Amino acid sequence: MLQVEKSWVNVQQKTFTKWLNDKLKVRRQFIDNLVTDLSDGVILIHLLEILGGESLGRYASKPKLRVQRFENVNKGLDFIKGRRIHLTNIGAEDIVDGNQKIILGLIWTLILRFTISDINEEGMTAKEGLLLWCQRKTACYEGVEIRDFSTSWNDGLAFCALLDIHRPDLIDFDSLDQNDHRGNMQLAFDIAANEIGIPDLLDVDDVCDVARPDERSLMTYIAYWFHAFSQLERVENAGRRVEKFFNNMQGAWEMQNSYERRMKELLRLIKAQREEWKNSSFEGTYKDAKEQLNQFSLYKKNQKREWVAEKSDLAALLGNIKTKLSTYRLRPYDPPEDLRLEVCDQEWETLTRHEHERSQLINETIRDIKNALRRSFADKANDFALTLKTLSLAISGLDGDIEDQLDHVKRLNENLPPLDAFLETIAELEEQCAEANIEENDFTTYTLDELSYELSLVKSSIGKKLAFLDNQLVARNMTNLTPIQLEEFESVFRHFDRDSSNTLHELEFSAALASLGLVYDEQEMHEVYVETCGPARLAQNAGVSFEQFIRFMVSVTEDQNTAEQVFQSFREVADGKPYVTELDLRHSLIPDEVIDHLVQTMPQHEGPDLLEDRDLPKYDYISFMQKMMERDNQQKIAAANGAN
Repeated sequence: MLQVEKSWVNVQQKTFTKWLNDKLKVRRQFIDNLVTDLSDGVILIHLLEILGGESLGRYASKPKLRVQRFENVNKGLDFIKGRRIHLTNIGAEDIVDGNQKIILGLIWTLILRFTISDINEEGMTAKEGLLLWCQRKTACYEGVEIRDFSTSWNDGLAFCALLDIHRPDLIDFDSLDQNDHRGNMQLAFDIAANEIGIPDLLDVDDVCDVARPDERSLMTYIAYWFHAFSQLERVENAGRRVEKFFNNMQGAWEMQNSYERRMKELLRLIKAQREEWKNSSFEGTYKDAKEQLNQFSLYKKNQKREWVAEKSDLAALLGNIKTKLSTYRLRPYDPPEDLRLEVCDQEWETLTRHEHERSQLINETIRDIKNALRRSFADKANDFALTLKTLSLAISGLDGDIEDQLDHVKRLNENLPPLDAFLETIAELEEQCAEANIEENDFTTYTLDELSYELSLVKSSIGKKLAFLDNQLVARNMTNLTPIQLEEFESVFRHFDRDSSNTLHELEFSAALASLGLVYDEQEMHEVYVETCGPARLAQNAGVSFEQFIRFMVSVTEDQNTAEQVFQSFREVADGKPYVTELDLRHSLIPDEVIDHLVQTMPQHEGPDLLEDRDLPKYDYISFMQKMMERDNQQKIAAANGAN
């Protein structure tokens, strides 16, 4: 930590010393050590007089006594405070006694005020404004992203980009090796110092590939870049102003010719449009009226808007001509009498009146046709809606035998294709209404989108009903399941069949089994899915059908009564103990006659027992089952018992 602090202190001291020497050179003053050379206050007074542009009055130019040094330093500090520059915990004693951090803080305060504070971008603080200036100037350079005044400058590319954007004649950014950080930075520093005149306040080692370059030192240095290029831009702007004045002088006559030519053309087009409307006629057909309506709409959307813009531009152009000539004290311009703005306004009023008459005529011609289209669309839409309602009622009212319901739903499904053709007819009518700009219809409340949506609901209902009835037939044939189990399994299947496809894909299948308490690890789950789905459906990515799902659930829930299963049942009755008591058997609701037979048949348990069972007869169900099982299953029981 001390090493890092020492590093930034050294960089700041070196940079601030160079900054002071750059300011002091107008008085041929020079310092070697920022801390010791400011201690007598003389250099500080020189610096403040240079920065402030005024004298600080009498002071001890060669102080020998400590009190004289204090007086000099206090004079400088009073001057700073008089400029309303806020100083925090900085006293004359700190300067005289060479408090390094306080002196660095003082010089940074002066740099902020006299080098950085005048940087203003969109009302931001000086730091934010300087950062924004750097970001805007380098935004178009690949590999340059300036986020701060520290690590963003490590590779030297940001400095090269600032040079290239202002003086592309001095550097070729595209030819730089972006991996040569030191070379790029040295190149930028050399060009800045030798060609632009920016003081070399920083060394390459202060910035290049440094973990965290000193922010204050970088801001001080980059502020010089800002001022140098801002001055360059001001000179270039002055040259552009001279060029602009000359161009304005040359362009005044061209603007006058442009105004007269464009105004003459606009008046010609307006008169031609009025003549076209005057000579037009209707054939009495909807197609013709519609075409003329479209042409009129296109005129209002395109041609008229262009004329409105041109009319506005011509008024602005004439104003600009007069302003320009007045600015440069040239002879005023008055357009020819037939091309004045007043003439254009009169022609525009006449055009507007004829346009209104044209609109009324077109509307009267197609009004009856529109009403006929409204009635035709409404009749078809209302009939279609009634048909959909009838189908919905037929679906919802189904009951009775499953096979009869299935036959009825299949017949309903056969009626769907004609409905698609009917909907296409309605769509054609809506398209004709749209072509006629019909936006309302008092004869019906239905729209094509509504009818299409309701048809999709009917199709979905029929599809779901078909799937449901098919599944009911499948479920009914699963005689090993109770009605409650069937209902539960079907409910789970429906819940996880998100897309109503009557199938479950692997993730849906896994979630369905988990909800039923069947949990496998990832590999086991995949194997179960592959086995249940089968090769054919797996190859088609068809998923597990409802019938496959039910058959799987039958396989994992039906009571197979194997010896291993019975052994596991004994373990559950015994709650994991290696023996079972008569009380355990009775708690599991086994019939009395079965319990009597078991306690007479099973051997006594001789091993360890629980305290609460110590006074009760205990029976060894493990050896009892092993005697009745094949060797393979005996080994399984022994292994299971040993694992627990």
